[in-house]
Amino acid sequence: MQNRLCEMFGIEFPIFAFTHCRDVAAAVSRAGGMGVLGALAFSPDQLELELKWIDEHVDGKPYGVDVVIPVKSADREMGLSDEKSLADSLYGMITQEHWDYVHKILADHGVPDPDDAALSRGGNGSGSPVDQGVLGWTDITGAPLIDIALAHPIKLLASALGPPPPEAIERAHAQDVKVAALIGRKEQAIRDVQTGVDIIIAQGYEAGGHTGEVASMVLVPDVVDAISPTPVLAAGGIGSGRQMAAAMALGADGVWTGSIWLTVAESDMTPPIMEKLLDATSTDTVRSRSMTGKPARQLRTAWTEAWESPDAPKPLPMPLQFILWSYATRRITAAGNRELLGMPVGQIVSRMNKVRTAKEVIYEMIEEYIEVTERLNRELADA
Repeated sequence: MQNRLCEMFGIEFPIFAFTHCRDVAAAVSRAGGMGVLGALAFSPDQLELELKWIDEHVDGKPYGVDVVIPVKSADREMGLSDEKSLADSLYGMITQEHWDYVHKILADHGVPDPDDAALSRGGNGSGSPVDQGVLGWTDITGAPLIDIALAHPIKLLASALGPPPPEAIERAHAQDVKVAALIGRKEQAIRDVQTGVDIIIAQGYEAGGHTGEVASMVLVPDVVDAISPTPVLAAGGIGSGRQMAAAMALGADGVWTGSIWLTVAESDMTPPIMEKLLDATSTDTVRSRSMTGKPARQLRTAWTEAWESPDAPKPLPMPLQFILWSYATRRITAAGNRELLGMPVGQIVSRMNKVRTAKEVIYEMIEEYIEVTERLNRELADA
């Protein structure tokens, strides 16, 4: 396609694929799109291994990395400087009421107590902050991920909760790496462009994970008009060629896709989650604070419903709520409890009803995109 983002990155199609699975990221890039690996769930050592693998399997094609460092973080506000003090301090901020409620949810659904007594009481056990559910949502745990990413030949550094820190933007630009930021409101887009972000990802209400309150059909043209000529990627509810054509008609230069890659053949989803995703409809998702503390669209489960109960405590702020969810998920997964098992996914899940390869998804999107645009061109010519 003749497109400024295709020219900017040397890709065939302006389809950007956010994924936590290295196999999917590499497969999308090889197929002509841009695979973007989500770094959030990895420790620095793990991310190094993942990116080294992608370097060796992407056939020289460009790829990117997505990080998540909120503009405001608990460690920054408390002046913490090391991982141990971070984990200890964050765990100390979680009330016993919240731990008790988590244990009640698990007990009510027949999830047995773990053998480790410390874990059964909600203790932080052992391991890194990443293992304990802190992830890359702080300066201490997130900054090293940016260091690792920029040590590899990436072409895009994206940030999912506001722009990367100014120093990271400067370093990226010095290495000819473009910077993208995901937003849910026009005002955020204007702010991020002023900080030096090269590409804005306008993500609508339909999307999986953290979303704002504005739907893509309204958000995308508002953002395009507000920050022109900065390129815009449309995100939220996009997984087909028709939806891609609609996004481009709204003024986007390309599409940022995420959920659609959860059910491809290369995905590392476990069978229980894969089954739930393939069976789900668009109304089987809910925007809830029960996972991270911020509104995030995910599968509707007994877990999300429990936090909507009148007797539920108010979800904690990020990253405290995610520590609870991460702890519960480890026990839920070990028990194989389908009622409680969930994950972030957008309303596009209704169209994710069969397993295809990443290459098939890319090619089917492009073929349908061409069909739609050709039909519109014919109708215009006949008018």
